[in-house]
Amino acid sequence: MCEKHKKRLGAALEHGAAHTREHQWSRRDFLSATGLLGAGGFLLGNNIVRAFQPTPLMASLAANGDNDRVLVLIRLDGGNDGLNTVIKRGSSEYYNLRPTLGIQDNDLWALSPEYGMPVETNALQPMWAEGMMKVIFNVGYPQPNYSHFRSSDIIASSSDSDKVVETGWVGRFLANEYAAFLEAPPSIPPAIQIGVQANLLFRAEEANMALSVSSPQEFYQIAQTGQLYETASLGTSNRDVELAYVRQTANAAFRYAETIQGAYLSGKNQVTYPSGNDLSSPMAIIARVLKGNLGTRIFMVDIADFDTHVNQRANHLNLLNQVATAVRAFYDDLTEGGTGLEKKVLTMTFSEFGRSIYENGSRGTDHGAGTHTLLFGGEIGNGFAGQYQDMSNPDPVGDPPFSVDFRDVYATVLQDWLGNPPELAQFVIGKPVTPLSGIVPAAMPLLGDNGESALLGHNPHPTLSGVVEIKYSITQGSAVRIQLLDRAGHLLRTLYDGYQERGSHTFLFRPSDWYVIPGAYQYRLLASGQVFQRTIRL
Repeated sequence: MCEKHKKRLGAALEHGAAHTREHQWSRRDFLSATGLLGAGGFLLGNNIVRAFQPTPLMASLAANGDNDRVLVLIRLDGGNDGLNTVIKRGSSEYYNLRPTLGIQDNDLWALSPEYGMPVETNALQPMWAEGMMKVIFNVGYPQPNYSHFRSSDIIASSSDSDKVVETGWVGRFLANEYAAFLEAPPSIPPAIQIGVQANLLFRAEEANMALSVSSPQEFYQIAQTGQLYETASLGTSNRDVELAYVRQTANAAFRYAETIQGAYLSGKNQVTYPSGNDLSSPMAIIARVLKGNLGTRIFMVDIADFDTHVNQRANHLNLLNQVATAVRAFYDDLTEGGTGLEKKVLTMTFSEFGRSIYENGSRGTDHGAGTHTLLFGGEIGNGFAGQYQDMSNPDPVGDPPFSVDFRDVYATVLQDWLGNPPELAQFVIGKPVTPLSGIVPAAMPLLGDNGESALLGHNPHPTLSGVVEIKYSITQGSAVRIQLLDRAGHLLRTLYDGYQERGSHTFLFRPSDWYVIPGAYQYRLLASGQVFQRTIRL
């Protein structure tokens, strides 16, 4: 690896303390792991218990007719090397940059005459041939950050690299979807993350919108017994009696136990998942509860050790083999029984960043910029999107620029796969986006339009100090009323009352003009005979 390339402080092992700091827990990681970040977390023994607040969640999504699509996210934790995941065949530049790590053509299976994947991933070959797999090349963002934790936050929040956003894109989607159902807490978890500590991805303003279980074993405990914590083995000592009381209280407060247990017992895995594979158990769990009609529509799992600074080749190929064989088993399982379930489930990989195009002096790669995103699902077709990294004129300091902004990938999933209007997708991402055309089959009918109107949410005005933008959309002309309420729901002000034509609208709210002091409030949209309401902090 060229010496200039190592100037990205913290990206390489040789950077010593800077690299070590880069791998230490961030404040958010600490708070998440101890249950102090999010909605009412506390520790029970050595286990984390999270008290889930009522959220707008998708109470109607469990019974949404034909549009019952599911999204499964696989996080490749540590920064996946895209260039050794999908290889540009016959590229002299690639082999020059990676004299020991480059994977030769006879060790690949062909995606096309130009691109291939390591034979360790050949479990995916039938999926590619059957039109169940796509590749998005070189996904990244401007001015990339090479810290694991900061870049993970950027990817989870969909923020620019110079902005800190404390909520995640999935959390904002769940919090802004179907706001009229705030008064009806769901009996199903709207999202589940398995084996991942509480992730910013699912964080909304008021709560973490996902059920987080630290391991497949913890999920099995819930699914098989209907309890989060086991009590049968406790004795009669004062300590055990007190512990039993606390555990019983936690079990009683865990609202999802009954529905999870019911779905788990109703579903059945019909294939054998590969052993010695870190993804097998969580993917098998997802398949089983999907077959048991749990109703959860967003899942996330992760697989670690993609931070391949040293002796990358064998380790990385083993990881890719685990991903490939687990994903193949998952879709084989969904296909069994002929229900067409595999056509309703989209699986997407993501990682906080890629790896350097150069190999380093330790037969590994350091933190880089863009990486490839893999998509799997029945009838999505096969093919490529974006532009592969240009290795013809390598920069000794930085990597080739990204080809596809990761937020455009998110917008594609929100709009086309999950079936939401463009206005909602843009609001959730927080900036103008350009969904990728033809990547996934578009959902019909749209799911997120709430019939004839939708309250998209609010955000600070980008240039006017002290002004909040309240955004909403109506699909036909309607009388529109916007009201401000206190936390108890008492009407304080009517901010707008009039007729508006169909389309997307923004109301500029300056609290000082309405003599509103700082604090927590609610705001309400009445339009097209519907009522939508959510919390705002001023």
